[in-house]
Amino acid sequence: MKPETNINRRREDFPTLASGIHLLSHSLGPVPRAARDSMLAYYEAWEHHTSEDAWATSWWEMSAAVGDRIAKILGGDPGAVQVQPNASIALSSVLSCFDFTSIKRNKIVASALDFPSMQYVLDAQTPMGARVEVVPSDDGIAIPTGRIVGAIDDATALVVLSHVSFRSSYRIDVAPIVERAQQRGALVLLDVYQSAGAVELKATKWEVDFLIGGTIKWLCGGPACGYLYVRPDLQGELQPRLTGWVAHAAPFDFAAPPMRYTDSVRRFAQGTPSIPALYSVLPGLQMIEDVGVETIRRESERRTEWMIDFAANRGWKVNSPLDVNQRGGSVMIYVEDGPAMVRRLAERKVFVDCRPGVGLRMSPHFFNTDEEVQEAMRILAELID
Repeated sequence: MKPETNINRRREDFPTLASGIHLLSHSLGPVPRAARDSMLAYYEAWEHHTSEDAWATSWWEMSAAVGDRIAKILGGDPGAVQVQPNASIALSSVLSCFDFTSIKRNKIVASALDFPSMQYVLDAQTPMGARVEVVPSDDGIAIPTGRIVGAIDDATALVVLSHVSFRSSYRIDVAPIVERAQQRGALVLLDVYQSAGAVELKATKWEVDFLIGGTIKWLCGGPACGYLYVRPDLQGELQPRLTGWVAHAAPFDFAAPPMRYTDSVRRFAQGTPSIPALYSVLPGLQMIEDVGVETIRRESERRTEWMIDFAANRGWKVNSPLDVNQRGGSVMIYVEDGPAMVRRLAERKVFVDCRPGVGLRMSPHFFNTDEEVQEAMRILAELID
């Protein structure tokens, strides 16, 4: 393995790491120790609400503040992210802006490597007139960029793709897809659940229209918040039908219909925000900011390259792209019985998971040491042999 980067891995800030080797950041990041204090701060604000109005002093502005911190990680500007209950709601909010009854532009382009929840939500648009075209993968690992680009035509309203696939860690090439979509008058939405916090994102530079994701994985925020990035100059043009009182221009007027949307990204909000969820994500976001996504990505590339070489030297099948420029932060290694191997590894205090037909999913993050990654692979070799 190439020399280890000298960074503060903040290991003392993650109590879970004492229980074993955590390679599950693609699924559930370890809880930051400071999350306990952050949740206590929420409780105390609630408890003292009668002496100091929590809504007025912090809660009402909290969604915007958290959204701006997420926007920075996404490579976007302040005022571009609205916190959501989860990524499925974020996607549904975007879809609710479209009229698929138009036969001239009612097509949605997706891919076979996207997370199933995305496909469920897209398929639910077909009774409203949407046509969903799923671009296939020949090997279940990658999809040629040209194939995706070729599917975008004059009938395409929206392109919905995982930036990094949950299934293989395949990372799409964003620029040619956005360029083609712009030429054809389509909008582009990327699911960055598996890349935010592990891969450098450039929302503004890419000129992408929407990004969705959540805090549970690489952001070390737990199953708390989803988020929706909307390109700033596009926000005022859209009117989501999935809406609520918080999206109103004057929510505390409690005005009768019709809806009058606010001019900010808050027009993509729905009802009352989940305040405890916002408190819970703050420590994880702080650590990602402190370490820096550029540093995290550099470490990820170095470690995943070594893991793939380790597997190749033993003749194991790797179900992830070998090219670092096409790979996210995870490595998928095929084993015959994934669930059984996950259990056997857990008995040895190595924590991973698996997916059908893919095998093991293993994801080192900034807090892991080189020794941990090497030990995990040595234990896997013992169990496979």
